Amino acid sequence: MPKRSNAVAIIGGGIVGLATGLELTRRFPGISLAIIEKERTLASHQTSHNSGVIHSGIYYKPGSLKARLCVEGADALLRFCQETGVPYDICGKIIVAVTEDEIPRLEELFRRGQGNGLVGLRMLQGEEIREIEPHAAGIRGIRVPGTGIVDYTKVSEKYAELIGARGGLIHLSSEVVGLKRCGQSTIVETTQGAIEAHFVINCTGLQSDRISRMAKASLDLMIVPFRGEYYRIVPEKHHYVKGLIYPVPDPQFPFLGVHFTKRIGGGVEAGPNAVLALKREGYSKTSFRARDVLDYLTFPGFWIMAAKYWRMSVGEYHRSWSKVAFVRALQRLMPELSSDDLVPGGSGVRAQALGIDGRLIDDFHFVYTEGILHVCNVPSPAATASLAIGKYIVDTLVQREGHRLVAGK
Repeated sequence: MPKRSNAVAIIGGGIVGLATGLELTRRFPGISLAIIEKERTLASHQTSHNSGVIHSGIYYKPGSLKARLCVEGADALLRFCQETGVPYDICGKIIVAVTEDEIPRLEELFRRGQGNGLVGLRMLQGEEIREIEPHAAGIRGIRVPGTGIVDYTKVSEKYAELIGARGGLIHLSSEVVGLKRCGQSTIVETTQGAIEAHFVINCTGLQSDRISRMAKASLDLMIVPFRGEYYRIVPEKHHYVKGLIYPVPDPQFPFLGVHFTKRIGGGVEAGPNAVLALKREGYSKTSFRARDVLDYLTFPGFWIMAAKYWRMSVGEYHRSWSKVAFVRALQRLMPELSSDDLVPGGSGVRAQALGIDGRLIDDFHFVYTEGILHVCNVPSPAATASLAIGKYIVDTLVQREGHRLVAGK
């Protein structure tokens, strides 16, 4: 027999699932809500393995869902941290061009930032870069004053605390193994028993396509995992970085390139690279799961992507296995840095949606099946935008099923 019937069940206890649950409990006080997480702790994967940056929205195409929700979400996140006492730091960021051919792309980023409503942006000449970051290279740059840092695990814990205080139930160690539509409800079958809900929201990140297919969703995409690896700067050289230092990204690739990030808990990270992971939740170079590899090797879009990006992939793998190559990439931004200044850091795995046509899907992407909303692609800046994404998801549910949602309390 299923556990209590819920108005809504959210599969996935990462920051997006928790933000969505928080929005539901705020908008519908007393709603019966279940959050289902397969791990023993919340925020175990992408949320707790990211760099902790509060993104400004400068990178994203004006008018895109990602741009709008990033800007809205950053504002909402800062208010949330102020109200709840979660530590954060608006330390600012510079994006630097180190060669002449990068300047047109830098200028395009500046136009995007203006189009997205960012305030305080400033174009920098070389010497102005050094006034902000004395050890940084660059012939031109952009100062982005609104970028900050935070610990997203602590943010997620606060979301969960508020959800619990408002009556929501969190089910840990409950891996979803099946979804079955039964009348006007969905039975979520888990390793800890069945949970019934009028509506289900799939916020499972690295597993989102698999959960979608359990619900018979027609998908023309799959999740491909990319691992990003970091080094940490030794404490004696922390003064090399005052805030955040980023390169001009390649617009053909949905990653920002290796960069320097001050951490809210102290220290400075350098990286990440971006290599195809051989396991969806594999955080080491030796992590491997045959099913995960077979999934993308048999997906037509993978080979189209591989043909397009193979040269870039070779460089990323080289940096993964060669510290010398990794340091050389970082020295483009900071020539004084040496190999001795870096020690191995952590890693993360990004859930990147890949289309059947070989396109790396850039914008946030949602799919709706009967009684279930699937969050199929919310890569970075999803943590920054989490509260805005949660609001967007609840708005979508209200628009589609509002009267039943309220009735299901």
